[in-house]
Amino acid sequence: MNSLPDPPGLNSLPDPPGLNFLDTILASTRKVGDRALTIEIHGKERRPTTGTELLALVAHARGHLRASGVKPGDRVALLAPNSSRWVAADLAILAEGAIVVPLYSRQDPRELAVMVRDCAPALVLASDAALADALTGAWPEHCPIALFDVAFSAPAIEAPAHALAESDTVTIIYTSGTSGEPKGVVLGCANVDYMVPQTSAAVHAITGARGDVDHVFHFLPLCFAGSRIMLWTQLYRGNPILLSTDLANLAQELGTADPHYFLNVPALLERIRTGVTAKIREKGGVAWSLYQRGQDAFRKQRDGTANLLDRLTLALSKRLVFTKIKQQIGPRLEFLICGSAALAAETQWWFELVGVRVFQVYGLTETTAIVTMDQPGGIRPGHVGHALPRCELKIGDEGELLVRGPGVFRGYWNRPEATADAIRDGWFHTGDQCQLDSIGNLKIIGRVKNILVPESGHNLAPEPIEQKLIDHCPAIAQCMLVGHARPYLLMLVPGEVPDADIQAAIEQVNADVPHYRKIKRHLRVDEAFTIENGLLTANQKLRRKAVEARFKAEIDQAYSSQSSHLSHLS
Repeated sequence: MNSLPDPPGLNSLPDPPGLNFLDTILASTRKVGDRALTIEIHGKERRPTTGTELLALVAHARGHLRASGVKPGDRVALLAPNSSRWVAADLAILAEGAIVVPLYSRQDPRELAVMVRDCAPALVLASDAALADALTGAWPEHCPIALFDVAFSAPAIEAPAHALAESDTVTIIYTSGTSGEPKGVVLGCANVDYMVPQTSAAVHAITGARGDVDHVFHFLPLCFAGSRIMLWTQLYRGNPILLSTDLANLAQELGTADPHYFLNVPALLERIRTGVTAKIREKGGVAWSLYQRGQDAFRKQRDGTANLLDRLTLALSKRLVFTKIKQQIGPRLEFLICGSAALAAETQWWFELVGVRVFQVYGLTETTAIVTMDQPGGIRPGHVGHALPRCELKIGDEGELLVRGPGVFRGYWNRPEATADAIRDGWFHTGDQCQLDSIGNLKIIGRVKNILVPESGHNLAPEPIEQKLIDHCPAIAQCMLVGHARPYLLMLVPGEVPDADIQAAIEQVNADVPHYRKIKRHLRVDEAFTIENGLLTANQKLRRKAVEARFKAEIDQAYSSQSSHLSHLS
């Protein structure tokens, strides 16, 4: 496997005081020089771009931006999959004092058209003709669109970056739109100047003892807020980042990257756990027995009830089973960072048993991606960590989390009413129903707007119930609870999972809950929830209203047939 050259770390090369995040990133990139800074992963191949090469790409793109008439304060949309040139384009737009509007390259062009109409960019930078043509087809009145090949062939401009003020807007990131039309979240230089040093310090707190360069893999689209902060954090530190280029080949890319850590979402970790369990179950024999008994022993150890036999079983299962799992997932993998949604406690414990710590983070685009983070030595599975310094939390009506601090966004682009509704008396209303424990560790329950109120009148968050069902039947990849203003709760389940397995899991979920929280029945649906069919957002969250609308006839029929059956019995 190719070795990754080690650039100098910023911890040993202090920067001059008073630099903003962009100045520091550009300075650290110069310090990296001829060492790799961004590395594209193409199957088994690594394609590095050095710090010097990245700065050259930035200079060429800046030349094209100026030749196109882009001025400080203009919006420039960036439509491309992850690549080194994406990173260079992002830095070039910022260096010209323009506002980056990153767009998801796999999103429906009609949805992208809504966003570009809203932000009215002076220019769109697109990686290829296919993306440009798709956007043009959905947006006939489009502004100028430049392809990467053209932008990066322009005469280079070697000049200091535009001087960013704290009050300057640096990016507009569109929300995923789980419950309506996407809104442009306006983040300023001050927001990023606050956040990137926080994340840099957090990473160093985890990795600092190792004393060498972090090998960081990244597969999530860079247009997302959390991904952007991860990217900027690594560049800020002068640390290389390895970029996925083919999500369909993720397993091979992970092997090629062989990272120390990477940012991910709960869906991926659930998929890894489910896949490993299925393979070992299929193998059977001693491996399956040790796999099950090892998890039971680990659970008893956590509960403080383990006896000598449990401790011996745990040690044996780690040596013969879980160590091998770790080698398959990632020989050098030390930890994972998980965000975008709450991770099931059992999955977090599973990775701990395998030998990979999972640090959860919680935040929204509106909070510059992060509000809370797990701390070394303070991980509590099922929780998402403590508030960042200078970030205040409180629980409002209906258990809604309110946030105040320097990471909170400036407002929604061209939406003063939505901004006024989101930020009241200085507190940002997250829309997330949460709990805080006695030491300030945050637990996510669900979305306030997702609360179901069946005919019983009880308020129910669907997310914990859905997660319990998946925990009891890992073969269920997706499910969604419905029942608002209905006589009982009904679970939608796509996929080929046998009805008997689903029903057995439902009985386990129902075993220790009051009647109004019980799942009465399940409904098999023939279409998975995907980004492509509009039932998932770009970052894998359920579009609940869209799901209910898609399967309305089946849901109505299920309730109608059950009501008729009950009426007949009475």
